[in-house]
Amino acid sequence: MSLKRACAIAGVAESRLGVVPDSTVLTLQAEAFAAALFDAGIEKTDVDGLLVSGAWGRLPQLQIAEYLGIQPTYADSTSVGGASFEFHLGHAAAAIQAGLCKVAVILYGSTQRSKQDKYIFQIRNDLGYQYEAPFGLPTPVGAYALAASRHFAEYGTTSDQLADLAVATRAWAALNPKAYRRDPLTRDQVINSGLIASPLRRLDCCLFTDGGGAVVVVSPDVAKTLDKPPVWLLGQGESHSHAQISEMPNLTVTPAAESGKRAFAMAGVTHDHIDVTEIYDSFTITVLLTLESLGFCSPGEGGAFLANGRTGPGGDFPLNTNGGGLSYCHPGQYGIFLIIEAVRQLRSECDERQVADAVIALISGTGGVLSSNSTCILGLE
Repeated sequence: MSLKRACAIAGVAESRLGVVPDSTVLTLQAEAFAAALFDAGIEKTDVDGLLVSGAWGRLPQLQIAEYLGIQPTYADSTSVGGASFEFHLGHAAAAIQAGLCKVAVILYGSTQRSKQDKYIFQIRNDLGYQYEAPFGLPTPVGAYALAASRHFAEYGTTSDQLADLAVATRAWAALNPKAYRRDPLTRDQVINSGLIASPLRRLDCCLFTDGGGAVVVVSPDVAKTLDKPPVWLLGQGESHSHAQISEMPNLTVTPAAESGKRAFAMAGVTHDHIDVTEIYDSFTITVLLTLESLGFCSPGEGGAFLANGRTGPGGDFPLNTNGGGLSYCHPGQYGIFLIIEAVRQLRSECDERQVADAVIALISGTGGVLSSNSTCILGLE
């Protein structure tokens, strides 16, 4: 059964972002939760679904539900990294369609910056990582660097092309008062920012911030009673292919190839219908590989597709219009902020960074080390 128009997004909000030393994971989630309900015009007593992901606590759903004072009849703790929230959107739609809930809230929060929860060079104890950790591969940047190296070698992609994406994304951030980094950025600054894991440089890598977000998902009958225009889920697909990078079937093709195909088919639209695109940018190479896997360009053409400001303000392919994980925020799992920005763009709530006449948006979340992906297509009436 198709999930097309099975649900609508009624409200979205962030918590405070950046460095928030006086907060906890729970308080950031509660902040975003209250703001998203206010945005939707919905009372807390109406919430009967809860979807949560995060690398904290053994029972995150129970903890946040107790903290918020809600008793949901439907709950989901799917955790596949940064793509979890795009998975959650599809799962919320299915639950609403099945009559399991009417008002579901997707939640996330992290204090990784202020609490210095750094995992990048941590040696994993998982069974699978025993085959990578002894070789000193830094996680996750080393995994993405391997994929970038493969793409460079196979297709002739260059660091300049990846740098152009970082520059374009920063240009969007300059228009967003909530962005963590808003100062101008040049290609030379990206290239000279220092190698982290060759060929990826420091400014090819996402931010390290605190923050939380919330998305209110409602049934069609609830959506029609609200003041703000609903943003409908038109199509959704999800897929995952591996855990550790050594097991990725093809370093230049991500699970977006499968999830995107399903989302486009369900929505009944083509690439030409997409007005604004929000793609997980944990690293610049993540965006390039996702665009190719989604079919916006052919394999090997991602570098040229991103070059010369095409994705920035004034370009013909508006991408990551809030400044992305590279310049806006990145509190560990970024996918919820893709949904928030797409909804605001479709509602024409983005002021200086607003994409004119946007009626259909594509979101693509990536998790793990290019391991999981969910693609969602959203639209107005």
